[in-house]
Amino acid sequence: MFERYTQSARRAIFFASYEASNYGSPCIETEHLLLGVLRESKGCIIWFPGQFNVGPDIRSEIEKRITRRDRIPTSSEFPLSDECKKVLKLAAETAERLAHLRIEPEHMLIGILRVEKSLAAQILIARGLKADPILERLAKDPDKRDYNSDAPSVLAILETFLSGLRSSNSEELLSFFAENAQFFDVAGKAWDRDEIATGFATLFAPYGKKNASYVIDAILANTSELFVATAHWKNALLASQQRGWMHRMSFVLIPEAKSWAILLVQVTAVLPMV
Repeated sequence: MFERYTQSARRAIFFASYEASNYGSPCIETEHLLLGVLRESKGCIIWFPGQFNVGPDIRSEIEKRITRRDRIPTSSEFPLSDECKKVLKLAAETAERLAHLRIEPEHMLIGILRVEKSLAAQILIARGLKADPILERLAKDPDKRDYNSDAPSVLAILETFLSGLRSSNSEELLSFFAENAQFFDVAGKAWDRDEIATGFATLFAPYGKKNASYVIDAILANTSELFVATAHWKNALLASQQRGWMHRMSFVLIPEAKSWAILLVQVTAVLPMV
């Protein structure tokens, strides 16, 4: 479903899923999608009059108009609401109209505005946003955005991936991997991207456990062409095990599609924790 989406757009949906979890919603609504878009793309902020404190103001308005329920674990599945499905359909149509090969957060913002009866659209329209001016600007100057400044930092991308392992949601997290990515598990077996997709639950099960925690402990390279870092996982404990283990994850990320993608992950068992 998300093949045409840039990594930035996919992360916006990933964040929307987190927002649904946080507010106790069984599905992703347009307001969650809006929060995800604003969290992921600074480029979307430029469309707001004033451009100051946009994210907190939008969140505050949303919280006034919804009923917050008990938080739902992020390991749960959060389907898209009918309104959200319509938003994503309109985002795809917008990208096609502009002859853009990939769907960006800006297209999603236009899609939200066009589902005018949705809560997210009502909040945006009340703040003076309209779909047509954004569409016209993108049509006249599609390369206007400074992708280097709008894109999240590579460290933020890695942090998002690692924290997302707590939910083990393969559909969103798989998008963080480059097409030619490889994953070397703790036994030394190599997995390509297709194998990572089919074996995701098995590979990452230990890191979704409640007692698992991580820390990024070293950045070994940080250039415009390469990012290398290591992270330690502590107490990655499976139910069948009697004690936890420390694992070291070594990451190599490369620039891809105006963002960064994971090219290589190698997992090493460090030592048993009694």
